[in-house]
Amino acid sequence: MSIVVKSVCKALERIAPLRLAEPWDKLGLLLIQYYRVSCPKVRRKALLTTAVLEETLKVPTALVVTYHPPLFQPITSLTLANPLQASLLKLSAAGTSVFCPHSSLDATWGGINDWLAEGVMGPQKATAKVNILGEVKGEAGGAGRIVALDEPIPIEELVQRVKKHLSLSQVDVGRPLAQKSIKSVAICAGAGGTMLSGVDADVYFTGEMQHHEVLEAVARGRYVILCGHTNTERGYLPVLAKKLSDTLSELVRDESSSGLSREERIEIEKYQLDVHISEVDRHPLDRM
Repeated sequence: MSIVVKSVCKALERIAPLRLAEPWDKLGLLLIQYYRVSCPKVRRKALLTTAVLEETLKVPTALVVTYHPPLFQPITSLTLANPLQASLLKLSAAGTSVFCPHSSLDATWGGINDWLAEGVMGPQKATAKVNILGEVKGEAGGAGRIVALDEPIPIEELVQRVKKHLSLSQVDVGRPLAQKSIKSVAICAGAGGTMLSGVDADVYFTGEMQHHEVLEAVARGRYVILCGHTNTERGYLPVLAKKLSDTLSELVRDESSSGLSREERIEIEKYQLDVHISEVDRHPLDRM
């Protein structure tokens, strides 16, 4: 493993410890680069993207940070016949590794679910309370969030806050028969149907839920706000990019707890790693 990849993996572990991940998840360093030591150019960038192969191959990239695991189900072969597998093979040939933080990034304090909570709170950020929804995994965080607003707001205002935070023009809203003001919002990035089911909150805010999960939630008097799976995640990339750059700088300065030798810290500083956010990554579905 190159020192650049080793350092980025250590930085990502500090940002979102893998122990926070859900037991079903497939994450961490999923593809390790293979390159000639005489080709240092491949070490220079870490590209934050969901799965944008062509963009990655245009720049010398050491590591792709992909939110969703490109390898999730067990496989018996790795061939060019499968488009996703072909992407991984091409990345490997280009000397690019792949790391996935997935549900650990949802759960960590300051991660994706906390970022979604900020959008829900709006002007009440100073007085609203945010708690973990689901299993608490030590001081580092836990899955899901539930926001208790200090003052109730109408569903229309909450929807506007969500759309503004996620830069969306439209979202899907499920309304119960009995309309009410909103004082609590349960949050889960991505697909939140299982985690939010039965939670005592006025609103379920997530990317997607199955049809029967929406029907059950509305029948139980809950509002549902669905924004599209990756729309609840992609806007966090600039936050993660800054965290990654800052944490890499800390590793270079930190002699005692970085886990890197002095020679390794000098080497990683020499490469001046650039964290680049994908410019072409987008939600896979269009509304027409």
